[in-house]
Amino acid sequence: MTKAVWNGATIAQSEATVMVERNHYFPPGTVDRARLKPSTTTTICPWKGTAHYYHVVVDGIENPDAAWYYPEPKPAAAEIRDHVAFWKGVAVS
Repeated sequence: MTKAVWNGATIAQSEATVMVERNHYFPPGTVDRARLKPSTTTTICPWKGTAHYYHVVVDGIENPDAAWYYPEPKPAAAEIRDHVAFWKGVAVS
């Protein structure tokens, strides 16, 4: 079981993450959406497409842009559509 934990809270857990570029992408139904707050940040990956971000929020503390996902990935990254990955101190193991 792979888990994403920040500030003592489990944000996501799954036995079926997709690994891309050493990042675990969690299927949409395995992420605690109550701990995610939409962000206006986007970035562009040449082969995956445009990433959209979430702030991770636990006990009122916000970790800005600590999660990202691809709502409309390019064909080469179709398997991670709407899957969520983490960084910025979110422990994934």
